[in-house]
Amino acid sequence: MKINETNRIGAANPYQKQNEIRSTDSKIAKKKDEVQISAAAKEMLSTSKLNEADRSQHIEGLKQSVSSGTYHVDAGKIAEKLLPYLRDN
Repeated sequence: MKINETNRIGAANPYQKQNEIRSTDSKIAKKKDEVQISAAAKEMLSTSKLNEADRSQHIEGLKQSVSSGTYHVDAGKIAEKLLPYLRDN
């Protein structure tokens, strides 16, 4: 028995080399993401933390007035805020 063209085995899977190249490229390409926060964003975060105490006191006051029945909603103010939205839609 005579076997000719032994280098045809590589032709059986022509995409093997491409897959090997892609796998090495993907190993190299794996990098970590970085996030940079601007100074303005850091300032907003610090101010929001400072206002949390005031906000929680305001919310507690609203809760107490709602539970006691002394909180009244001004329908005119609600209508003023809703009107531009309803006109656009």
